[in-house]
Amino acid sequence: QVQLVESGGGLVQAGGSLRLSCAASGSIFSINAMGWYRQAPGKQRELVTTITSGGSTNYADSVKGRFTISRDNAKNTVYLQMNSLKPEDTAVYYCNADVRTIVILSANYWGQGTQVTVSS
Repeated sequence: QVQLVESGGGLVQAGGSLRLSCAASGSIFSINAMGWYRQAPGKQRELVTTITSGGSTNYADSVKGRFTISRDNAKNTVYLQMNSLKPEDTAVYYCNADVRTIVILSANYWGQGTQVTVSS
């Protein structure tokens, strides 16, 4: 079993910054891609950013230049640095990981989500 635990959400004023963390634990052999998704009230969950095990990144147009994803492979942890936050960034942010365990080549896991609220 694999668990993803997010932290770092909260309330911030527009223009401010937050840093999210997501630590993976359990029966992990290696982690392939990791990423962040978000879901605002009344909207579908959307991709924010992903990062491969080699460090290649991908960002949604809406966050390019403001958000930065990084990972520490030794700690099985992914981070999301969010700068210049806007009210439209308000959402529950979910961590996602594609994990290889001893018995499963690839399985997708989600964190429980962390609330980010940006006030205007």
